[in-house]
Amino acid sequence: MASDLLNKTLTLYTGPNCHLCEEAKAILYPLLSEAGWELVEVNIQGSEDLKQRYGIRIPVVAGPDGWEKGWPFSHGQISRLVES
Repeated sequence: MASDLLNKTLTLYTGPNCHLCEEAKAILYPLLSEAGWELVEVNIQGSEDLKQRYGIRIPVVAGPDGWEKGWPFSHGQISRLVES
């Protein structure tokens, strides 16, 4: 069961005062809830490595198998990714 949950978890890399992150969450939360997926938010401010990797790219959503999709993304794009 725990491995099933890990396979159905997306990570959203965010930052403080990020209005684009709020737009991304408005797309992701309803979509993932409907599809039975979980969203984990990671604020990049807590890690120098994450700030270097994602600092100018947030919001970025990452899938359990390593794919990443930077903003902008649509409901349809993410829906296709979680259904595959």
